[in-house]
Amino acid sequence: MRPTLLLAAALTLAVSACASTAPMGPGSASARAAALDTAVAGTWRTPANMARDGFRHPSQTLGFFGVDASDMVIEITPGGGWYTEILAPYLRNDGRYVAAIIDPMGYDAGRQRDYYAKARTDFDAKLATAPAQYDRVAVVAYNPKSPMFGAAGSADVVLTFRNVHNWRMAGQAEGMFKGFFAVLKPGGTLGVVEHRAKADVPADDKSGYVGQAQVIAMAQAAGFVLDGQSEVNANPKDTKDHPNGVWMLPPVKRHDGADEAKYRAIGESDRMTLRFRKPGR
Repeated sequence: MRPTLLLAAALTLAVSACASTAPMGPGSASARAAALDTAVAGTWRTPANMARDGFRHPSQTLGFFGVDASDMVIEITPGGGWYTEILAPYLRNDGRYVAAIIDPMGYDAGRQRDYYAKARTDFDAKLATAPAQYDRVAVVAYNPKSPMFGAAGSADVVLTFRNVHNWRMAGQAEGMFKGFFAVLKPGGTLGVVEHRAKADVPADDKSGYVGQAQVIAMAQAAGFVLDGQSEVNANPKDTKDHPNGVWMLPPVKRHDGADEAKYRAIGESDRMTLRFRKPGR
């Protein structure tokens, strides 16, 4: 081999060696996974919530959605704050966590308004328990009848966990997905986890399950592109034929005490995990 070719080969090997051994940047997959694992292991987390990690797989789920510590993330209807315990501290320094909570004033005085008012009070009380982790949480109140979650094109990621069935029963699902599309930046991500039915179900189905094809169709109708599907939250033990729907399973366990062993053996529901992308960028 000629000297010039030998020199070129040596330079190529040197560059390859540097590329393979150089540390990955702060936005790399390995750095993201390590930071997520740290948040998941946080001592501020509620023990009862941590006990569910084996069914909810937070590190793997958020990793699949590609949530980076520098992202602006909106979680839709965080409920008791299960994912807030992980996302708020994970995003605290370099990103932003926004909890989108139903505005009780969007309802007439009565049972629904009282329910959502209590949900907001309880969520605020949770944030107060760990200011070192939750002091930078932003809360936005939205009306599910005409949902707006922030300035158009402002969010990197929108996440929703086990909420789609409620919106479908209320006739609000299509509007919610349009709201997600509006608030996301071009190229932004929508992450959806939902109880998965065996097949399509009617809009007024009260089982708590939704057909995976139905969720995909709703997202696509709003303008999203399906970007990935994961089985990380799948549970083949879930027969999905429970008389009281998904709520017979843990953690709600709306079943007779005599059936505790049966439903404990099944565990939590079978869930779809879908990643959508807003076109652009």
